[in-house]
Amino acid sequence: MRTKDELREYLAMDKKALHIPEKRRLPKLFNDEIWKFEIFLRKREYYTDCGGKLRYIPLAYYSWRFYRLAVRLGYSIPIHAFGAGLSIAHRGTIVVNGNARIGKWCRIQECVTIGATNGSDKAPRLGDRVFIGSGARIIGDIDIASGVAIGAGAVVVKSCDEENVTLAGVPAKVVSRNGSRSMIDDGAER
Repeated sequence: MRTKDELREYLAMDKKALHIPEKRRLPKLFNDEIWKFEIFLRKREYYTDCGGKLRYIPLAYYSWRFYRLAVRLGYSIPIHAFGAGLSIAHRGTIVVNGNARIGKWCRIQECVTIGATNGSDKAPRLGDRVFIGSGARIIGDIDIASGVAIGAGAVVVKSCDEENVTLAGVPAKVVSRNGSRSMIDDGAER
């Protein structure tokens, strides 16, 4: 993210994904912690990427605010892991490996882990419009196609190249051809 326009686009898509009314310009003082977290995430990404010597002051501020809110909410989410349109549904433990890459319009529930195994630096890569249910684990050097819904408590350890399917179980396998269409509002016509 290198331009202010790109930052504004990410912030607008995240706001839409969180179902925040367009007329609201700023988060409320209370009860908008997840929206605030996503704002600090995006601003930290922006100030990490953009050049200039003066960026270190806002970068330090947004890094500090991001870290404090992440600890309070129970999130371990690195910068640059999620594409635009991120929707975190609830407070609760979410752990994402720094090498994981998740596409646009991801909706993620609580108690989710997206990580590597045995000290490897290879982490999952997820496509666009992926829904991740409560307690799901996505582990290893795997690829998940766009439009996939991952059920609550699923343990995904193998790649899924088929789009618009639902994965569930331990280990996860395809259980439905419905995918994430009904669970993610990305504004696209269906």
